[in-house]
Amino acid sequence: MGASGSAEREPDLLSAVRARDTALVRSLLREGVGLDPREGEGIDVRDAAFGVAVRMHSGDLAQLLLQYGAEPGACGPGELPTLREAVDSGSPALVEALLDHSIRDKYPVSELAEMRDLARRWHESGVEAELRRRTGSQETPACTRVEDDEYYSVGEYALGPMAVRDGHGAILTDLEELLGVRTEFEELMARALAHDHDHTAWARATILLAGRRDQAIWTAAAALRAHADPSHRLFGAEVLRLTHLFDDSDEDAFAGPALNVFTDWSAEETDLTVLTEVLVALGEHSDPRADAALLAYAGHPDHRLRGAVARGLNMWPEQRAFSDDVREALLVLMADADAVVRRNACLKVGEGRGRHPALAEAMATLLDDVDRRVQVAAVYGLALHDDERCVDAARRLGPPRPGLAGEEDHLDAVWRYERRRDGC
Repeated sequence: MGASGSAEREPDLLSAVRARDTALVRSLLREGVGLDPREGEGIDVRDAAFGVAVRMHSGDLAQLLLQYGAEPGACGPGELPTLREAVDSGSPALVEALLDHSIRDKYPVSELAEMRDLARRWHESGVEAELRRRTGSQETPACTRVEDDEYYSVGEYALGPMAVRDGHGAILTDLEELLGVRTEFEELMARALAHDHDHTAWARATILLAGRRDQAIWTAAAALRAHADPSHRLFGAEVLRLTHLFDDSDEDAFAGPALNVFTDWSAEETDLTVLTEVLVALGEHSDPRADAALLAYAGHPDHRLRGAVARGLNMWPEQRAFSDDVREALLVLMADADAVVRRNACLKVGEGRGRHPALAEAMATLLDDVDRRVQVAAVYGLALHDDERCVDAARRLGPPRPGLAGEEDHLDAVWRYERRRDGC
């Protein structure tokens, strides 16, 4: 239910936010809960839930509510935390929520500049040192890794009564961009390399640099291919990959250089994490050279590389059918020991143009896989291939499970197949 039948009970969406139950919040939003402004005594429940989320410093939930139409501007004066409080928290997701376009204008440029300087102080001092200064304690803060938004995580440090996240470098990057400050490549790279690859600061730096589509940045990133430190090579590879990926211009000027760089790079890279990034980059090119480079790693012992191969082969299937080599590789990968590899390969086959009996039988075999995600991928693939076996398989799987929206949505393909079959 979106709202309770009792005046004493608050709407379910608000309760889920207070409980920090991300899966339930997402499920309720997908069901349309909060869309009726009559809920919550005349206040759109999504807007009220947004206010609760940011007051709880749950930037990830605030971001999720924004995706489903929450309007921060509907929150009254004093209902949201201050921007200073958000910057001090160290949560990039929380700061981003408070800088949503609908309320961004309420912050004067002078305040944004002051918050940039505050983020810089935290970043340059370091969370541990600043926590000690503010609490007066010389103890070592306890650190845990926490999800800050839907995609990235940060460290959270607790000392005495204070708990602060270490996302100030990412916050600094966001505020500089908002103020029109063009931070140099080296500085953004340093902010990223102060953390690991899954940290928000890394993502903010690579996405920002790639979005500039600047030849000087391309040259600087490409030069990192020869760096002795794998983390530098990984940073360079990601900037190059995203530069091409984000280039939606008609010229697509970075397509050829990217294919050349990554084809050569794949043959010489020794670090598995960097090589995985390189193979993912190759998988974003519709070119026989990319397929050939990927096929070289189809039987690699590391499952991450095999997964990248399965995901990247024949990247644009609507343009051509599978070659014999690609088809044989996908058949092997659909029987891989790793569930992610099997799922990637099954999705590739399902969405591809290659209508081959062996491929259909391989997908049908995966209907009995031990992993539900693989089973869903097989049902999806067979539905796209107009294979009647998808119907009973979907019935056995039952309705989509909450919290797995992106994957479970594939089951809708069965309904669409049945409409095609019945001429609807």
